[in-house]
Amino acid sequence: MSGKISALVRRLRSSVMAIMVVAGGSASAQVVASAPISSSPAAVSSQLSRIDQVVARGPFRSDWRSLAAYRVPDWYRDAKFGIFIHWGVYSVPAFGSEWYSRNMYVPGEPAFEHQRSVFGPQSTHGYKDFISRFNGSKFDPVAWVELFKRSGARYVVPVAEHCDGFAMYDSSITRWNAARMGPKRDVVGDVAKAARAAGIHFGLSSHRAEHWWWYGQAPAGSDVWNPAYADLYGPAASRTLDGVAASVEPDPNHLEQWLPPSKAFLDDWLARTGEAVERYRPEFVYLDWWVNQPAFAPYLQRLAAYYYDNSSHHGIAPVLAYKEEAFPAGAALFDVERGRLDALRLLPWQTDTSISIKSWGYVENDRYRTADSLVATLVDVVSKNGNLLLNVGPRADGTIPEPEVAVLKQIGEWLAVNGEAIYDTRPWVMFGEGPTRNATGSLKEGDDPRYTPADIRFTTRGRTLYALGLARAADGKMLIRVLYRGTPYAPPVSRVRLLGSGVPVDWNQQADGLHLTLPKAAANPAMPFAIRIEFAAPKGAANYSTK
Repeated sequence: MSGKISALVRRLRSSVMAIMVVAGGSASAQVVASAPISSSPAAVSSQLSRIDQVVARGPFRSDWRSLAAYRVPDWYRDAKFGIFIHWGVYSVPAFGSEWYSRNMYVPGEPAFEHQRSVFGPQSTHGYKDFISRFNGSKFDPVAWVELFKRSGARYVVPVAEHCDGFAMYDSSITRWNAARMGPKRDVVGDVAKAARAAGIHFGLSSHRAEHWWWYGQAPAGSDVWNPAYADLYGPAASRTLDGVAASVEPDPNHLEQWLPPSKAFLDDWLARTGEAVERYRPEFVYLDWWVNQPAFAPYLQRLAAYYYDNSSHHGIAPVLAYKEEAFPAGAALFDVERGRLDALRLLPWQTDTSISIKSWGYVENDRYRTADSLVATLVDVVSKNGNLLLNVGPRADGTIPEPEVAVLKQIGEWLAVNGEAIYDTRPWVMFGEGPTRNATGSLKEGDDPRYTPADIRFTTRGRTLYALGLARAADGKMLIRVLYRGTPYAPPVSRVRLLGSGVPVDWNQQADGLHLTLPKAAANPAMPFAIRIEFAAPKGAANYSTK
């Protein structure tokens, strides 16, 4: 009987709150802003207490000086290539981008009109109503991981929570999670189990920071302002400081100009991220861009200390990825989203990009990058001491789009032949040579560079140097200028071999460089290729890498 009464009370409460939303948008907005952000404030408090207890044990403390002792582990530096997975409720509407959950509430955005014309007005069909259609009926984590392993990836990173507020793991802090709703599967846990069974390193990502303002531009009358859903949509804060119109987007490169999050939100953010670390013990954690907002700084120090300490207590070598200037250099792993560096970085770093071009999550009629362009990106990034985290966006039913599957298989075929020039390598004294330059920084990926036969990248392993050509000349000729006779960077060349080919390579080390004539390409001539170069053993020298 008590269960029926409770259900009746919840229905009555929802009805009353719905009337509030229709009657007064500003009043309901105030209620949502002041409502608990989490479904269980007690769970937040308990998680924060456990975080502080772990940090108290050390060895890391929650301050930058202590965190400066962190070092990126060798497993990550050896792995080079990982898979990112953007799968969530946003794959149901499959329109525009993975920002659909926000844009469907922003007047003037194409997603706003799409929502109204296809699904109905936001007052009767909100983002929450897509959850029941997010069934994941064909979700097969073992098949996913088999594909990722076939692609040559050595770590996998599913999104644990995107900016939309729907957790893809079994959470005690929020009821809005995939274990209780939608697919009713602990997606993160299932992928973790499959990855570890296959010998692949496991990580996860959090994009929760942006949730502070994610739904803040929703118009009055939409379900965002119904207090019954405050623990999904809330706090729906403004992006702007007082006196600036809410419709104005502040400079994304200067987050100090954005309205800072409240202590309650920051506590919730830390608790959720800590909960995922505690439950799944990831070897890799990725934080999205908005943690650069200055109010996050003390919480980032607490999170990093907790993650590093908790990992240490369980024998895990952790990697924590950040963007822009959220951490001091060396205290965590620097990440560049959809962009690259144009120089060798002595500290390890990472770029994350997607096979799909328009969206990180699945959308209809997306465009896709080619395998040869992505292999060229991998080669370029690894030569500069970086890793590539490559994203796929499964459909709502859990299937990975065929174009992405095809690209992953082609990358895997290339790595099966040329992997020795990628895995377990370290950068040489220079990343490469050639005329083509990349734009530096996040979100500057643009069109794929048009590499020439003169564009070459280098990696090393011990006394072996690998020269990876990014484009093949029609006549098979190749010139590595830095390896001219008498170069101070290496002893004389003693042997040259094209990986994947049994045909000898004609070579000659001359005053202007190392001249090579390559055999005809046996596979896709658009793909990069790798030359293994060995040197005469120098006296007293062990190797020529920057390891």
